[in-house]
Amino acid sequence: MRLCKIRLNDGSMRVAAMHETAVQPLDLTQIDHCHSLMDILNSADPIGLARFLLKPDTTPVPLSEVTVLAPIDQQEVWAAGVTYKRSQIARMEESETSASNYDKVYTAARPELFFKATPHRVAGPGQPLRVRVDSSWSVPEPEFTLVTNSSGRIVGYSIGNDMSARDIEGENPLYLPQAKFYSQCAGLGPCVLLAESPLDPEAIDIKLEIRRAGQVVFTGATKLSQMKRTPEELVGWLFKENDLPNGAFLMTGTGIVPEDNFTLENGDQVTISITGIGTLVNPIVKG
Repeated sequence: MRLCKIRLNDGSMRVAAMHETAVQPLDLTQIDHCHSLMDILNSADPIGLARFLLKPDTTPVPLSEVTVLAPIDQQEVWAAGVTYKRSQIARMEESETSASNYDKVYTAARPELFFKATPHRVAGPGQPLRVRVDSSWSVPEPEFTLVTNSSGRIVGYSIGNDMSARDIEGENPLYLPQAKFYSQCAGLGPCVLLAESPLDPEAIDIKLEIRRAGQVVFTGATKLSQMKRTPEELVGWLFKENDLPNGAFLMTGTGIVPEDNFTLENGDQVTISITGIGTLVNPIVKG
């Protein structure tokens, strides 16, 4: 089951089950302590609760008649880096002075984890993502994103776009927070795919397409099986000595990196598709 947050034409916000061309709003009024998607994800049985809240006779609403929002409430957004071989190479290329650090973290027991965004910095489907005005080399990073509850259990999956100013980070690795963390720096959506069965990494494709003036200027693809670390491993490190009372979204790194001479420009459109979850589309603004 895929759950999303929507805004109806009357301005009200609802949690809904997402289908191919329509959504079915859930009736959260049936449970006193359940008021949001986050509450469902933090429940003892998110799948069972979602099925209970979805009444079979609820009339589907066409996707064209709603606005799909980022599926986040009060959770923090974190990210992992250098989890794919391609990412390791790219990070070493962008920063000669710290190349050995990226090489070491790829093979180390401890992964690279960093804070990525607060909810108000997250863009949902169709909402703009920003390139920093002080960056001349910025790229999107399409990432399979883990959704955890407050106790560190993986309860779902989403699509993440970890926007990155490669020139700022490459100048000095201590600038990583500025390269990664700024207004409209992260995309999430269009939904949360509830974790109903074990993942098959080989069957999960991650695809990226970038359009400029209507023309495709970059495409790339990888599989989740190319990720060196397991989802459980990354979440385990995230929750080590860390309190996340609302749960978290954890982007797991990228295996798709555009060529070094490519940078996002104002007006570009970034499309990320992941098997089973759907497609996240965001326009790019700079300035």
